[in-house]
Amino acid sequence: MQPVLVFDGDCAFCTTTANWIERLLPADSRVEPWQFLDLTELGLTEADVSTAAWWVDAWGHRHRGHKAVARAFIAAGGFWRPVGWLLLTPPITWIARPAYALIARYRHRMPGATAACRVPRPNAPPPAPS
Repeated sequence: MQPVLVFDGDCAFCTTTANWIERLLPADSRVEPWQFLDLTELGLTEADVSTAAWWVDAWGHRHRGHKAVARAFIAAGGFWRPVGWLLLTPPITWIARPAYALIARYRHRMPGATAACRVPRPNAPPPAPS
């Protein structure tokens, strides 16, 4: 199986970030929006991929959120490999996890983002029509 970084293709901020990471990765890795993938083949659900990016490695191991970004950096090699390992190492990972969650939650407010980037919150009322 070819390693793949899975992201939300409806989110402009996510797409821009994924495109940047794709340029770092070797040819044997892919970057794909979840909307174009067979999620069951990857062992993921729509609920999984609507709230975070995922890295699925060649052995089918799945990594979510900041760990997905870290694994993509490790796969990129060069300068990015130690950056990826740092993101997985305490105490950096203790900071990276909530930082990723904060960015994911407010990605609709990031540069280039749109309302489509908003992460659905459980038990939240639907947004008011504009």
